[in-house]
Amino acid sequence: MNKAVLPTDPATLPVVTEESILIFDLDNTLYPSSCDLFSQVSVLIKKYVSDYLGMPPEQAFLIQKEYFRRYGTTLRGLMLEHKVDPADYLHKVHDIDLSVIAPSPVLSNALKSLPCRKVIFTNASRGHASRVMERLGIADHFETIFDIVDAEYVPKPEQQPYDKLLTRDGIDPKRAIYFEDMAKNLLPAKDMGMTTVWVHSDSDWAHEGRDDPRIDHETDNLPAFLEMLAQRAAR
Repeated sequence: MNKAVLPTDPATLPVVTEESILIFDLDNTLYPSSCDLFSQVSVLIKKYVSDYLGMPPEQAFLIQKEYFRRYGTTLRGLMLEHKVDPADYLHKVHDIDLSVIAPSPVLSNALKSLPCRKVIFTNASRGHASRVMERLGIADHFETIFDIVDAEYVPKPEQQPYDKLLTRDGIDPKRAIYFEDMAKNLLPAKDMGMTTVWVHSDSDWAHEGRDDPRIDHETDNLPAFLEMLAQRAAR
């Protein structure tokens, strides 16, 4: 196992071939966590909870965080406890300003240099994922998106969405490399046979599990890490 922030020794990295599958989380993985999109989403979640449950924003915020802690997402808690319509929720809480994300030709070129399958695996919605990918300028590099609806609203790191992703898209986990900013979400993937890469995040809550030996690699520069994979594959 190699855990290293770039720069690191390329010889320790996995060899990507045409049969490989690169699996990417979306938020705070494909763009820097410093963009802080979640603060926008959090405000909209609080408003949704406040409006839906008819309570002051301060109380709604406590419910929001309690459901996130207990159920993995606020949405799942609202669905189980209050029968919220998930489509309405996802539409409203992802109505955010994406101008804080800069287009990333460097990331696009790095993805292009790896001629293998690439998929998005996110706890967010397909619509949100598509908009972020378009903003980054990388949408054309991805075969498909597996979102929270595809997971039947069961979030990572529960096992069900991982199983559904692999089954739906015919993915051999031993050929997969999984990139994710929330360290704990990498652990089920490793148990299934994937190579795991933790993409550093500024958010403290993304660090849970970071010292687990099931994390194979880590990086604070995703495009550079992908470029290193491409260079190793070309040898």
